[in-house]
Amino acid sequence: MPELSVVIVASDSEQRAVLQVLVDSTSVARSVHTCASFPVAATDPVTRRIQTANADVILVDIPADNASPALHAIELLQREMPDSALFAVGSLSQPQVIVNAMRCGAREFVEKPTTTTDLLEAFVRLTTAQRKSRREESRGRMFTVVNAKGGSGGTTVAVNLALAVQAAHGSTALVDIAPLGHCALHLNLKPLFSVGDAIRNLHRLDSSLLESFMTRHGGGLQLLAGPNTPVPAEPSTAEFAKLFDLLIGHFRYVVVDASSRIDATTRLVSNLANVVLMVAHTDVASLWSAARVQQYLSESGSREKVQLILNRFRKIPGFSESDAEAAAGVKLLWKIPNQYFAVSTAIDRGVPLSQQNNTEIARSFAGLAARLTENDLDVKRKAWSLFKTV
Repeated sequence: MPELSVVIVASDSEQRAVLQVLVDSTSVARSVHTCASFPVAATDPVTRRIQTANADVILVDIPADNASPALHAIELLQREMPDSALFAVGSLSQPQVIVNAMRCGAREFVEKPTTTTDLLEAFVRLTTAQRKSRREESRGRMFTVVNAKGGSGGTTVAVNLALAVQAAHGSTALVDIAPLGHCALHLNLKPLFSVGDAIRNLHRLDSSLLESFMTRHGGGLQLLAGPNTPVPAEPSTAEFAKLFDLLIGHFRYVVVDASSRIDATTRLVSNLANVVLMVAHTDVASLWSAARVQQYLSESGSREKVQLILNRFRKIPGFSESDAEAAAGVKLLWKIPNQYFAVSTAIDRGVPLSQQNNTEIARSFAGLAARLTENDLDVKRKAWSLFKTV
């Protein structure tokens, strides 16, 4: 994601210094100016200095003992600098202050004490929203696949979905961020490089170098593999944010296999995604887990993106699809038929289901790919063009 410029407005010198360190630690933003006092009018020298900085984000700290000057500053800056995003920093124990800050024009309310992860997630939400509002058609779309619990089949879904999207539209990347990557095994590939190699070279990573770290499957799909042994130290969420910004800029579609990884990285990648696919079975334990994972992902604003995939689906008397939705707290998007023997054989042989033409489960993944891409503008244009030539 592009680096954001940030102005920090905080009357407390210690808090001002802490916020500056936290902003710079995200690696996706940098502080360009700090203010020790709150602006009070449009002609105020403080207001003019903030305008001169022309920052993407203005971070306003709200003191717990006297919120009024900070709230007035947010309202003033929102009016005078409508192109800058106002972020308020304050205590969640003061709900009326939160409401007032939002009414004055704050786009985000960041909890105090603040962490680097809090700010990073807020910055990601901002850039994602800006990308959507500008309708950047050159940017790719991303689908993140998450298991409700271990063994739900998330990797099978991610691999076969990516192959189906590649077959229909081309320019598709599959990225394995599981702690121990299995996508290569499903595709019968032996990658020389992994996600870790790409992140270690972020300082010089461009589209050409990125592709050199990827492994091409016979159908044209590009795999950025996960680690084949557990790694002692994980990359930071900021590093993942930069990597996925490059991926979305280079590929038309990016499918991410998070597998059963549930942490800040998965939450970040879910934030960046257009759709989050929660893979579950129609049993109590799986749907119960789906509800908890959905709740965790929703804490950073991804709730509306999460949709349910019922894998190994079979009808259970007295248990409807609406019951599954209610139990998981997630809207059902797709059902994948229960063909366990075919799936296990495909994994053992390294011949993905999507390549087994004319089978029910292969058609199911093709249908899922079509469903996820049906509203894309370029897909609509292509369909319209074909219709006109008939």
